Amino acid sequence: MSTPTLLPADQRSYSEQMTIMKISLVVSALLLVLKVWAAWTTRSSALYSDAAESFAHLIAVLIAVRALQLAHKPADDEHHFGHDKAAYLSSGFEGAMISCAALMIFYEAGRQFSQGMQIERIGLGATLAGIATVVNGLLGLSLLHIGKKRLSPVLQANGRHVMTDVITSVAVLAALSLVHWTGWPWWDPWIAILAAANILWTGSRLIKDSLAGLMDAAEPETEAKIRALLEELRTTRDFRYHHLRHRHSGHTHWVEIHLVFADETTVLDAHHIATEVEERICALLAPYGRIITHLEPISAEETDEVWEGERVTPSNR
Repeated sequence: MSTPTLLPADQRSYSEQMTIMKISLVVSALLLVLKVWAAWTTRSSALYSDAAESFAHLIAVLIAVRALQLAHKPADDEHHFGHDKAAYLSSGFEGAMISCAALMIFYEAGRQFSQGMQIERIGLGATLAGIATVVNGLLGLSLLHIGKKRLSPVLQANGRHVMTDVITSVAVLAALSLVHWTGWPWWDPWIAILAAANILWTGSRLIKDSLAGLMDAAEPETEAKIRALLEELRTTRDFRYHHLRHRHSGHTHWVEIHLVFADETTVLDAHHIATEVEERICALLAPYGRIITHLEPISAEETDEVWEGERVTPSNR
C-alpha cells in the first residue's frame, strides 16, 4: 500500500532559494571583476588564485540556478520519482569546477617560483581582498542557513564553496601582509599553494557528497530515528516490520517498509495501522517525506526470512 502523504515543495521555499541563488550570482560576478582587477594590478599569485576560484564559482552558480529549477519540477510521465537528483549533479559539477581552479592555482604558483615575481600596489590588493572577504562571508552564511533549513543540496554546496572563497581571501590578506611586513615576495606563491590545497579539499568533499546522493547512500542517523519510532508504535500496535529501506533524494526522504500482521487481522485494521505508521514517519521526516508500505500476513513469510533483530521460525510466529 502506498499513501500520498508527502507534501509538495511549497512555492515560498522555492522562491526563497531562487532569490538567494540569484543574489549569489550577482555577487559572484561583481567580485570576479573586482578580483581580476586586483590580481592584474598587483601581479599577486594569491590574488590570482582568489580570482580563479571566483570564476569557477560563477560558472557553478549558473549551473546551480538551472539545477534548482529542475530539482523542484514535479514528477511527470518520464520521471516518476521527480527531479530531485538534479541537485546532486549540480553540487558535483561545482566540486569539479573548483577542483580545476585549484589545479590552475598550483600551476600559477609553480610558474612564479620558476620565473620570479614582483608584487605591486599591495595596499590596493589588501583592500580589495578585505571587501571580498566581508561580502562573501555574509553571502556564504546566508546560503548555508537557508540550505540547511530547506534541505537543499544546491544551496549547501554553494554556501560551502563561498565559505571556501572566504578562507582563500583571508589567505590572500595574510600573504599580502607578510610580503609588506617582511619584504619577502615568496610568501605570495606559498600561501597560494595552501589556498589551492584547501580549495581542492572542498571540491573533493562536494564531489563525494554528490556521488553519495546519486548512489542513494545510507543515512544511519535518519534510519535510527525511523526504527526508534517504529519500536515505539509497536508497543501499542500489533505488527512487525522488515525490509526497511530509506534514501534521501534532494530535499525528499523516501521510505519503503513491509508491515507484517497476524493472520486474523482484517485488511481494514491493518490499513488503519499502516496509515498511522505512514503519517508518523512523514511527520518525523517533515516537510518532505514519501512512504510506501506493503502489508503481509505472518503465515505468508518464509521461515528463513530475517526480521528486524530476530529470525523467524515456526516457533516464534
